[in-house]
Amino acid sequence: MTIDTREETRPELGLETDDELAELDEAAELADPDDLDDEDGEIELIVLDMAGTTVVDDGVVERAFALAAERSGIIAEGGDFDEALQYVRDTMGQSKIEVFRVLADGDEDAAQHANAEFEGAYAELVASEGVAEIPGAARVITRLRDAGASVVLTTGFSPVTRDALLDALDWRGLADLALSPADAGRGRPYPDLPLTALLRTETSSVEAMVVVGDTVSDIESGVAAGAGLVVGVLTGAHDRDSLEAAGADAVIASVAELPALLGLHGE
Repeated sequence: MTIDTREETRPELGLETDDELAELDEAAELADPDDLDDEDGEIELIVLDMAGTTVVDDGVVERAFALAAERSGIIAEGGDFDEALQYVRDTMGQSKIEVFRVLADGDEDAAQHANAEFEGAYAELVASEGVAEIPGAARVITRLRDAGASVVLTTGFSPVTRDALLDALDWRGLADLALSPADAGRGRPYPDLPLTALLRTETSSVEAMVVVGDTVSDIESGVAAGAGLVVGVLTGAHDRDSLEAAGADAVIASVAELPALLGLHGE
């Protein structure tokens, strides 16, 4: 498998032209549904993050956090909201309850309350503003499954919020599974989510698994799980340098480029 090492810039979601969106959708359609192989052997499982990787975030997580902070009072009087928000940005991809436990200085009741407020605020924003896929994401998932791989969606959200996103996108049944930290034990950067995906899909080995995400935590989780290939995308929270420093084997502009990276071409 040849990995394209061209310099990429991070797409600013919501600012793409119609031509650029069409190009991304076309890239997702280039996959040829034949057996999916890389240079080391057959790829059996693709683990895809949701928000920022397959689902447009567009700042919704940060706005939901701001509402949760206001409603829950998790940031003590005199506390630094900007510092807390930066921590949320730095830990994008991790289990949200774990993030709130840190912000609450170990106060479990306060963390649970803030997390509930966050989940509620996120659901409100999705309901009022809608939600969209990263251009071409659904086509990519379908093509990868047609090529013989299992596809599992993972997220740091609770199962309730995860399922609300799937319903809003009409993605029920699109992938083989969708997993939250509650389904796996621990959230990212631990390896539990990809390893649970591997066990649930009866994938033969970690080397046959590809993990794809937009955050440092996504990449660290894939590396910790021993995935045969860990891929960063530039449509979410973190930039190329951060993803590469975390251990990404390849960084691509969008999940729409994943089939070509994995050797699925339309010629």
